This record gives sequence, C-alpha cells and structure tokens, in this order.
Amino acid sequence: MEPLLRVTDLKAYYQTEAYGVSRTVRAVDGVSFDLYPNEIYGLAGESSCGKTTLIKVISGNVKNPLRVVDGDVRFTAEGIDRDLATMTTDELRKTMRWKRISYVMQGSMSVLNPVRRILHTFADIVATHRGISNRKEFRQEISDHVARLGLPSEVLRSFPHQLSGGMRQRVAIALATIFHPNLIIADEPTTALDVVVQRGVLQLLKQIQADSRNTVLLVTHDMAVHANVADRVMIMYAGRIMEEGVTETIFQAPRHPYTKHLIASLPKIGERGARASLPGSPPNLSDPPAGCRFHPRCPAAMDVCRTVVPEMLQLANRHRVACHAVAKEEGIPVPSSDRSITSSSATDLNRAEELQ
Repeated sequence: MEPLLRVTDLKAYYQTEAYGVSRTVRAVDGVSFDLYPNEIYGLAGESSCGKTTLIKVISGNVKNPLRVVDGDVRFTAEGIDRDLATMTTDELRKTMRWKRISYVMQGSMSVLNPVRRILHTFADIVATHRGISNRKEFRQEISDHVARLGLPSEVLRSFPHQLSGGMRQRVAIALATIFHPNLIIADEPTTALDVVVQRGVLQLLKQIQADSRNTVLLVTHDMAVHANVADRVMIMYAGRIMEEGVTETIFQAPRHPYTKHLIASLPKIGERGARASLPGSPPNLSDPPAGCRFHPRCPAAMDVCRTVVPEMLQLANRHRVACHAVAKEEGIPVPSSDRSITSSSATDLNRAEELQ
C-alpha cells in the first residue's frame, strides 16, 4: 500500500536573533516515517520532544521563527502528489486545509469563537473553503453531520461557553471532519478532560476513522491513550525518532530504553510501590548532545552512544528502533566510538543560516 504521507529526513528548526545573539533550536532533526490510509498513528513523547513542531510542518503551519531546513513532507491522495513543506500558504488553504488535511487543536476554545454560535463557526469554515450557495441546504448538511457524530442539534444554536469541555471537544472534531479529509491531526484531544469524557472523545475519533476510513495522526504524551486507540506508535525524544512499531509490539516488547521507561510509567491496578524516576532532564535542543540524544539519561549507554548517532534498525513486524544497545543484542556490528557523527552537523547549520 502506498503511503498517504511520507516524511523523509525532515529537519525543522527555530531560528531567533536577539541583541546580536543567534540561536537555533533543532526541534525536529532528521525524522522519517510513513502514514498509510485507514490507520490511527500515535505520536508519543514527553513535552518538548518535537511533537507539536512536527505536526505544524505537516499541517503547513510554518511561521517565523520556525524554518524547514531540509527534508520532504509528501502527501499523495486523490491525484495529488505534493511536498507540503514547499507549498505556499495560499496553495495550502485552497487545496489542502480542511478538505484533505484537518486539525483538531489542543483545547477546544482555541478553535471556537467565543462570540459566535456554533452554527456560525461551521458557516465560517464552509464559506471559506467551499462556499455556501444555499443556506437551507447548508443548515441541513450541518445538522445531519453533527447528528451522525451523536451531537444534539441544540449545540448549533449554542455559544462555546454554554457547552461542557467534552461537548466543545466533540464540536471541534465535528468541525475538523465536515469535509471528510484524508488526514486528521488530533493534537492532545483529551487534554484537561476527565477520564469518562476522554473515553467518549476517543470513541468518537475511532468511530469517524472507521466510518470514513481516513487516517488519524494522534498526538499525545498519554501512553494509555495510544494503547487503546492507535494501530501504530512512534516514540520521539529530543527531536528524533527512538522507536516505531505496531502498538501491540511497542507495549508488549519495547526495545529502546526510553520506550521501556514510558511503558513502565503507566499505573497498574493494585500497585502501591513507588516508581523510580528517569534521572536527568531532556537536553537543550539549541546545543544537543553528540551521538544518541538519550545517552545522558540512558541506563544502557555505551561509549559509542556518546559520539555516534544510532542508525534506524528495521526489526520484524514493521518494528524500527534507533539504539546501539539493540543493535548489539541483534548481532549487528556497532561503529567504533571514535567515529564522531552528530545531528548538529556543519551542513545543517549552514543551511539554517542561509534560510535565515
């Protein structure tokens, strides 16, 4: 099956200059993965690992100081084969946004106008991206759409503040799916919701994906959500991919030390003992460590990890991992530790300075 979205060696940096001091933050640094039609793909990792920057690039929301330094984000569907990273804002608005790629933002109030009724918000989006020729038909279309998603018609006459947090999040999902897009990006859709409401929101996302057979890119740091919803999961740390695989494989047989820590952090029923915290803190991405970026906190770190960037290993069952310790376990030759390869190469920095 051909991928719907193919991200190849993507490098997206934040570049700032203040008081004569230039600073480059390598938020996404050499990320490659594929999204396929009819799947829910989970993107996990702790705060500041690059998740939000990655989906900004995919959705075309690249604004100063963010720059795409290198790489491709190729979208292929319905006769379209384009690199999203090179499209202009006007091209994205006319051909991609909402129609083929939609975005469920973190926090429903980020997308709902507090002084507009919900129906008027639907009208704003539809009028901008498709146009409204018949007001009566438009109202009927929106009423049918929200009814299919299990929302009462009364929400269309409501203001956002009159709805609960869970109901507002369902409305945000309804807005994102009005044109039945090929790809839905859901950025922390269950943040600040209690567990019962979270379950309802996640069930709605699963229902929409099953009915429309589209692709959902689910971004959340909550590993329990991925365990219950995602078909495949990718683990990010400090702007790079640590591990990717089928959800069952990631949770039952994680290979990367960072993934093992994330899985171990999940609470278990009946467990009362204290849990060991991962030592240290995430690196400063304006000056990331050489070699594997996880090595300062990794219990399995070797000398080679401090100097050589681990290559992505292809294991069985669509399982990928970037780790020298795993390579050693698999009997794959590990490079010598005196071979210095870092993600902050002079080529990347020169390219970033040219774009700036």
